[in-house]
Formats: sequence, C-alpha cells, structure tokens
Amino acid sequence: QVQLAESGGGSVQTGGSLQLSCAPAGYTYMAWFRQAPGKEREEVAQIISGNFPSYTDPVKGRFTISRDDAKSTLYLQMHSLRPEDTAIYYCAARARLSTTWPLEIGDFEYWGQGTQVTVSP
Repeated sequence: QVQLAESGGGSVQTGGSLQLSCAPAGYTYMAWFRQAPGKEREEVAQIISGNFPSYTDPVKGRFTISRDDAKSTLYLQMHSLRPEDTAIYYCAARARLSTTWPLEIGDFEYWGQGTQVTVSP
C-alpha cells in the first residue's frame, strides 16, 4: 500500500508564500490537486519524471512544482497567495505508463491525506 505524505500547509495572509512537500516522490507522474470547501477536487500542477511541468491557469506564474530526486520529495512552491487558494492540497502519483499527458484526476493511482492551506484577506 503506497502512502504519500504531504507537509508544509498552514495559514498565511494574502500575498504570502508557502512550500508544500510530498514524499516519497519516485513516481513517473506526480501532481498536486486541491479541494476547497463545497467544491470538486481540481488539478493544480503536474510533472512527469521530474520535468515538463503543467499548471492550471489560476496558478501560472505563482506556483512552481518540482522534484528533488535525491530526497525523493515533490514540492509545490506557492507565492502571491490569494484567499481563493484556500483549500486542502493533495499529492498524487501514478507509476504505470500513460499514453496521454497531462493526466486526468482519475488517472492517478496514489493519493496523500492532504494538507490544509488557508489564505486570509
């Protein structure tokens, strides 16, 4: 049973920064998703083999997904945070090869328990 563990969530004010971490991160496909209260889980960013990041439009230019292979850790660096970024952030991974990219939420095989990010006005 694969268990992904996220960390780094917290509470910040608008304009602040946070860095989320997820381990282990040795999977071909890895991603960050988020789910706000009353909303569906949505993609934030994806990365394949530690390269070729893909971002959802609302976070482009503010968030960066990266992977440190030596530490087997996936990161999500978040800057210029806004109240609408408030959500539980989940790490996801897929080991099996996919013929499509970017992946859909249903394509991911493993999920973490999530970490709360709260951005106050």
